[in-house]
Amino acid sequence: MEKHELVIIGAGPAGLSAAIYARRAGIGTLVLEKGRPGGQILTTSRIENYPGLPEATGASLAEALRAHALSFAPRFMTGSVQKLSCCGADRIIELKDGSRITARAVIIASGAGFRRQGCPGEGRYTGLGVSYCAVCDAAFFEGLEVAVIGGGNTAVEEAVYLTGFASRVYLVHRRDTFRADSLAVERALANPRIVPVMDSVLEAIEGSDVVERILVRNVRSGEQRRIPVSGVFIFIGTLPHTEFLEEGLLRTKEGGWIVTDESMRTSVPGIFAAGDVRDTPLRQVITAAGDGARAAMAAYGYLHG
Repeated sequence: MEKHELVIIGAGPAGLSAAIYARRAGIGTLVLEKGRPGGQILTTSRIENYPGLPEATGASLAEALRAHALSFAPRFMTGSVQKLSCCGADRIIELKDGSRITARAVIIASGAGFRRQGCPGEGRYTGLGVSYCAVCDAAFFEGLEVAVIGGGNTAVEEAVYLTGFASRVYLVHRRDTFRADSLAVERALANPRIVPVMDSVLEAIEGSDVVERILVRNVRSGEQRRIPVSGVFIFIGTLPHTEFLEEGLLRTKEGGWIVTDESMRTSVPGIFAAGDVRDTPLRQVITAAGDGARAAMAAYGYLHG
């Protein structure tokens, strides 16, 4: 069984920032990531609110963060965590390949994933017209009409991105105003290829072998209508990646968000959480990076206090 001083679960902005600060403090650090380092920003087409980078792609920022972390030589390992538990002073990490790792301290930076709509047709057509990543799949809809579901920053910004490929983008939102930042909304509404569908919810995704249309319902009038589209991009929020936590191990809020103090300490000594996985009012790259730095310094205090 491998033994480490600090294990960071996740290599998004929070995990990579934690790795930088931990290694600068001289902590032996292992970063576990189940896929390509970068986390959720890899699916983001445009980032314009990270200080010092007026405009960047998610992929370019992810690569810059990874390169910076690598310069301090933490160890990276690809693996999916099956379970996190405690045994005395050890934190036990079981991977899905059957291997086990022990650590004196753990930073959970596993992030969050896109929430599914749960309507008829969503599961059937995932990968056949239903997507949760505009950057990944927009090119498949060149010259076609698509729908974006949601009204927050991600939905509105990705709708604008999709207009670079699709001939028309229906932006379906259940309220009469968008929740996104005003600048993002202004940009979207000024785009002639975006058609707002307000006060409406997605009832079903329909088609034959691939997506052909959506069924939406107006929440005020109850009227239903079908809109012909070839793709449906769903951006209606996120859920934390905490499925690997031993039941009852940590204090969490409804939905599974991990509760921490201002130093990123969880309810269990030696376990810290940073970034989108924790209970926080703002989930942005900059807040995740700040969380990672504080978690690493708190871990240092725990290990050497």
